Amino acid sequence: MAVNLKSIREKVEAGLRLSSEEGVFLMTAPDLLEIGAIANIVRRRKNGNRAHYIVNAHINHTNICVNQCRFCAFQRGADEEGAYTMSLQTVMEEAKAGYAPGVSEFHIVGGLHPDLPYGYYRGMIASLHQAYPDVHLQAFTAVEIDYFARIAGMGVEETLRDLKDAGLGSLPGGGAEIFDPVIRKKICPDKISGKRWLAVHEAAHRAGMRSNATMLYGHIESPEHRIDHLMQLRGLQDRTGGFLTFIPLAFHPVNTDFDNRHFTTGQLDIRMLAVSRLMLDNFDHIKAFWIMITPQISQLSLFFGADDVDGTVIEEKITNAAGAQSGKALTEARLVGLIREAGFEPFRRDTLYNPAAAPEPASV
Repeated sequence: MAVNLKSIREKVEAGLRLSSEEGVFLMTAPDLLEIGAIANIVRRRKNGNRAHYIVNAHINHTNICVNQCRFCAFQRGADEEGAYTMSLQTVMEEAKAGYAPGVSEFHIVGGLHPDLPYGYYRGMIASLHQAYPDVHLQAFTAVEIDYFARIAGMGVEETLRDLKDAGLGSLPGGGAEIFDPVIRKKICPDKISGKRWLAVHEAAHRAGMRSNATMLYGHIESPEHRIDHLMQLRGLQDRTGGFLTFIPLAFHPVNTDFDNRHFTTGQLDIRMLAVSRLMLDNFDHIKAFWIMITPQISQLSLFFGADDVDGTVIEEKITNAAGAQSGKALTEARLVGLIREAGFEPFRRDTLYNPAAAPEPASV
């Protein structure tokens, strides 16, 4: 039977799973409004009228990295201008600067530093957990975890359990890029494979930790590569149920080896979110990360399958290094205003999507 939007809508309304063929069709079908309307069926089935956000802060402890990913504008060599590495004392100062009553998450990622010992990373988690026991530490991509295991001489699952004992709460989704090995070799030849990324997340789920998932789109990949990526994520989620949310990450070309390419369009950004919502039927949440696609597109995406606009962030460095124009932070009032203006119910969450209460106002 021919694939069309009518047949896809009927399957979605019946709660049936879409195929790879249907996913590729959705990546190219011209009626984006209908695709969004179908994605919105799933969004409302899973999340009603809620739109989630978090009050969080980012810490990027170093931009020195042994990998030479061609799409990355954040990475520096150790002797390169602009290279930096925070001491553990500076990390704690960054955390103090980003913390305020109500902050429920520190989001921590960095480069693969050639000289820092494993103890630096474990010490960072332990110190932050001791100083901020009520703040969830979502830290270290699968690429970082794999690297830590190698420099520590431990297995990945042993490393994860050791970091969990120190206070690590969950893993972010970075480093997934595109799983296809041919594309991966062209954009990040030094990085762990897509299979290895999936294996690290599976190990995290076995260790009792949840994690996020991502995909970098808008560079040299095809619609088929995107759908293959989503299908592999869906397969792992079937096995473990450990993923919290999926975040499509729009490629930013400035200061990369692909700086001759254009920024993604709003149409592609919206389509990626809608198609992700339709293909990832076993994911509860789809996040429209406003830093990647602007607050305005994130707001619009709530009508196209997304149910999360991320958070306050408080100084994101990685995407801004690649030319992001969205800024480095948003106030909670701005996030809530964007959600309410779109007609949705703001839901302040913690990392695990539990309700996070606002702090009590200070007494006078």
